[in-house]
Amino acid sequence: MIKTITETTDYLKNKGFENPEIGIILGTGLGQLINDIEILHEVSYNHIPNFPTATVEFHKGKLIYGVFEGKKVIVMQGRFHLYEGYTLQDVTYPVRIMEQLGIKTLLVSNAAGAINLNFKKGELMLIEDHINLQGSSPLAFKGVELLGERFADMSAPYNAEINSKFKNIAKANNITLHEGVYASVVGPQLETRAEYRMLKILGTDAVGMSTVPEIIVANHLKLKVAAISVLTDECDPNNLKPVNIAEIIEMAGKAEPIMVKLFKELIKTL
Repeated sequence: MIKTITETTDYLKNKGFENPEIGIILGTGLGQLINDIEILHEVSYNHIPNFPTATVEFHKGKLIYGVFEGKKVIVMQGRFHLYEGYTLQDVTYPVRIMEQLGIKTLLVSNAAGAINLNFKKGELMLIEDHINLQGSSPLAFKGVELLGERFADMSAPYNAEINSKFKNIAKANNITLHEGVYASVVGPQLETRAEYRMLKILGTDAVGMSTVPEIIVANHLKLKVAAISVLTDECDPNNLKPVNIAEIIEMAGKAEPIMVKLFKELIKTL
């Protein structure tokens, strides 16, 4: 992997991706952020050596380098998921590349279902901890110790200082920002009533199909990390209705301006 990481990194440096400070993964709920970035360079994933290619129709496939709120950023417009048939090493490969290019902080967004029924769809949840239910680890491969400590510490995977800033920004702008535990499952099917009950017993506040692998690798690389979920549906096992993907995407779109506001105000302080 060291050889492929070097090859990818050199390619992007030659394309002008120099010394970014912050990496941003534009999951569901942050797509509009791109409109506020002064884009200096962009490359489609399928042109980058050794990079996976996005296959989900509402996820774009570009790596973008530019200036946002006075900071040099590198942005993933579209992410990769285990359910697309990738390995966990594929899913997290871009995080390793962003770290090699120079980032010290990784910010992530995603869409999630609210297991905690005090949380409502259209609201946001700051992730303060997570549960990995994807069945493996992105660090479970031969030679991982050459890239960082094999037994990566996960006692505090989300940066307390950044989370505190997010909460202060939300309060100052009258934004509802819950705080809770995110569980990551494989998908792509949605959960059964029994699975929602299990997740609640485990202490889950929101469930999704992404983010945790990237967070694990970011911690492996000693990056500061924060992540926010857009709560797109309410997962009440006693009142479960068939899922409407169009409605979920619409709900994410409604929350998007609020999410963008939070990220803009945060990056000013970093």
